Amino acid sequence: MVDQSKPQEAARGLLTRGWQRVSDILAAVLTLLAIGWAVSFQRTIGLDIYPQQFFAAMLAITLALAFCTLPAKRNELRQTVPWYDAGFALVSLIAVGYVAVKYPDLVLMIFARPIELWLPSILIVVLTLEALRRASGWALVIIILAFFCYAAVDSHGILGLPMSVATTIVVAFILFGVLLGITGGTSFFTDAAMIGMGRFRGGSMKIAVLASGLFGSISGSAVANVVGTGVVTIPMIKNDGYPAHRAGAIEAVASTGGQLMPPVMGASAFLMAEFLAVPYSDIVSAALVPALLYYIALFIQADLEAARLGIRAVSKEKIPSARRVFGGLHFVAAFAVLIYLLFWQRYQPERAALWAAVALIFTALVLGYGGVRPTLKQILASLSKTGHSVVEILLISAASGFVIGVLNITGLSFNLTYLLVQVGGTSLILLLFLSAVVCIILGMGLPTLGVYVLLAALVAPALIQLGVEPIAAHLYVRYFGMMSMITPPIALAAFAAASIAKSPSMATGIASMRFGWTAYLIPILFVFSPSLILVGTSGDIAFTILTAGFGVWLVSASLAGYFSGPLSMPIRVLFSISGLMALIPAEAFSGAFFTDIAGVALGIALMVHDAMKNRRGMNA
Repeated sequence: MVDQSKPQEAARGLLTRGWQRVSDILAAVLTLLAIGWAVSFQRTIGLDIYPQQFFAAMLAITLALAFCTLPAKRNELRQTVPWYDAGFALVSLIAVGYVAVKYPDLVLMIFARPIELWLPSILIVVLTLEALRRASGWALVIIILAFFCYAAVDSHGILGLPMSVATTIVVAFILFGVLLGITGGTSFFTDAAMIGMGRFRGGSMKIAVLASGLFGSISGSAVANVVGTGVVTIPMIKNDGYPAHRAGAIEAVASTGGQLMPPVMGASAFLMAEFLAVPYSDIVSAALVPALLYYIALFIQADLEAARLGIRAVSKEKIPSARRVFGGLHFVAAFAVLIYLLFWQRYQPERAALWAAVALIFTALVLGYGGVRPTLKQILASLSKTGHSVVEILLISAASGFVIGVLNITGLSFNLTYLLVQVGGTSLILLLFLSAVVCIILGMGLPTLGVYVLLAALVAPALIQLGVEPIAAHLYVRYFGMMSMITPPIALAAFAAASIAKSPSMATGIASMRFGWTAYLIPILFVFSPSLILVGTSGDIAFTILTAGFGVWLVSASLAGYFSGPLSMPIRVLFSISGLMALIPAEAFSGAFFTDIAGVALGIALMVHDAMKNRRGMNA
């Protein structure tokens, strides 16, 4: 029986004390190197090195750490490190360390391909793929091998753009998230969600939506978010009388949406900024309104479902005191520092995250939360915990470099873009449909970062070629790639929630699709109307946001089958029609403004009719 009180230890394997100490040291060094690079420590001490040398050093430690902590058979508990894994770890350090030290000389030999170049390269590729298999399974490995079959040579893909983002920005934000857990920040957000939503009908569901949205915007992993918050929220929702598969579904959708919610939005958002060569703040601004619409729809459905099923507020004894929650407001200060440095001071994301982490540590040491303050030992332990947490992300980033390298040297990206455009013809609607299908299929079973790299390289260029705004194209593929997390037959977030809820996996996945309906529709709308991603005049943007919000309310009521009372099927259909009409942005096509007005007018009429009907029924 695994000790559930030590999820991190169980996740990376139970090691004997000696090897556990080695792995913790490697993980701490990994984090310290990322911090040092983010603050340009190498320049301070007069060390002039290529970025690829730093990336190689990070990969060397990551591979060694992976072989120390990840068993050859996935989900197998590790009591010690077998001799062959110790050997793999040592070879990883030697081979990749050699590349890190000799990189300036090796670059000059790249076309001659001497043995001192190709031998370590082969070792690195094999070791990286094996470590990736252990971390995330066969799916991504098979895709990468398929790319290798297309192009047998890849000059320096591993140490490319994904590793640049992962070894600096991602590590800094993961450290920030780990520190939130150590200092009690995650408990504060859950408590705040309870005190904010627990007193309303369906409070348990609304707590899940709010807490998962807050936590997910930091964690960047839908499955980790489900596991982290779902163990608390899903049983709470079930205890209130909500069906198990829907309890799991609402948690899965709320957790998946965390990757859409600013200010952090997960690792792939930082990579998007690098791909588009725009400030990260531009990505956050563009993603804000669609993310809010996503969560507004989820909140409305939670509220109306609770009303339909008669689910009441959370019992008072389960709600923390306002005094306790007020004592944790200093956690908000860390986010204020992060947002201020990102948006007003235009700091690099990794530096903003590190300063926010410093602010978090300072306030937590001084003020604490719930009478508890972190110890210096816990804060130092966050370095190794961060290192362990980023192993899978760094391995995926290294593997993603393979894909980008193959696409660049073979022209495969151009050919696939050309094929998509040819199949789609000049019809943007057809191309959007084909792209959505490709995105969901490629996303099945893959981590968000890995699938985004594939989609950004293969699908987004085709959309841009037909005139879609580049940032809208990348957000589009990110949305649909991410929706594979809640779209059967392989819906990792929904299935993780189903295991906690003890509900049928497919039923939970189907319910998740219903709760997350906006994520299938909103991307299409912002492709046709960039005002949804804050591109356009202030008047257009305001009108689009208001009508879209109203449309989301109407469609959500239709799906719940309830407004002020139960809705008959014909009225539900009319609610859906009016909601979809209101959702269509005014500039989507000629005459769309009048479609909006008609949808809003019909929706208001339906709401008034339903309210009056139910009021008469109550007075009868």
